[in-house]
Amino acid sequence: MNITLTQLIPVLQLATGPVILISGVGLLLLSFTNRLGRLIDRSRLLHRERMSGPGPAQLVLLQAQINLIDRRAGILRRAITLAGLTVLLVSVLILVLFLAALFHLELGSVIIALFALALLALIGAMLGFLREITLSLEAVRLETKG
Repeated sequence: MNITLTQLIPVLQLATGPVILISGVGLLLLSFTNRLGRLIDRSRLLHRERMSGPGPAQLVLLQAQINLIDRRAGILRRAITLAGLTVLLVSVLILVLFLAALFHLELGSVIIALFALALLALIGAMLGFLREITLSLEAVRLETKG
């Protein structure tokens, strides 16, 4: 197959459009992983406090905080997985767009399915993120109550 540069440029333009989505999701992943790192640090700190032998009332409060952090970390892990899946699906979408344009293949239904799945994964990641933020407010209430 012999393709000229003038034929290849529109194909590359078409296939690289969704890269903007990858860039945006990459920033979300950075935010998610930063939050997860802070949760892990906070969990270690609370565990040290728990092991130092606090009173029974303080021990109950510390355990409740640790349990809440564990729930938040699980939600963030799922959100990170879904965001990573979004990037993977968009990458496959770019490849399919490129190949379809290059070889004149009719892959409209595959492209639609990949795009829809990528958006659903992104929606799931954002819902998880919003849930984790809600739980973080509950964690603040627990900490300030004690």
